[in-house]
Amino acid sequence: MIGPSGGGKTTVSRLAARFWDATKGRITFGGEDISTIDPEALLNYYSIVFQDVTLFNNTIKENIRIGRKDATDEEVMNAARLANCDEFISRLPDGYDTVIGENGAKLSGGERQRISIARAFLKDAPVILLDEATASLDAENETLIRQSLSRLIKNKTVMIIAHRMRTIAGADKIVVIKDGKSDEQGAPEELKRQNGFYQKMLSLQTKE
Repeated sequence: MIGPSGGGKTTVSRLAARFWDATKGRITFGGEDISTIDPEALLNYYSIVFQDVTLFNNTIKENIRIGRKDATDEEVMNAARLANCDEFISRLPDGYDTVIGENGAKLSGGERQRISIARAFLKDAPVILLDEATASLDAENETLIRQSLSRLIKNKTVMIIAHRMRTIAGADKIVVIKDGKSDEQGAPEELKRQNGFYQKMLSLQTKE
């Protein structure tokens, strides 16, 4: 999903995960109306990687283990490797047992985001929600995280919210959300031919 700021993209992801309930229409998961599914049960089917990562004043190992509470240390470390976390964890004084401070205060934005992706690997849910997961990162961190995400989303159903066109270049279907409504939708090549918002943003970002 793409669209201007304030258009409703993030609202769609929150509704899909049933953080909020829709007041009109209905959202289905596997053909079942999600309003009939217990929110905690529904979240078992989702791995969520949002721009704002919530971390706790605990070790890196335990912050990743939130993805699946019964995971072994070996499983936690494997998830960390898949998310490109091992590179920065190896430099920390206590490695995986390093306490990272409230909301990961001792880590950079890119490091915090990679922990969030490691959680998603550990959970291994069938549906991935990505909301601006690379929006505020420098080029080096964005490259690392894009590598991690490409592994994470393989063989999954994925909902991506993004401003950068390259983030959604490989999508099967793109929906442009403007003023809370679907303004355009289709495969990337279809939207190029429509010459609307998608093509305009693609042209602007290609020039950058």
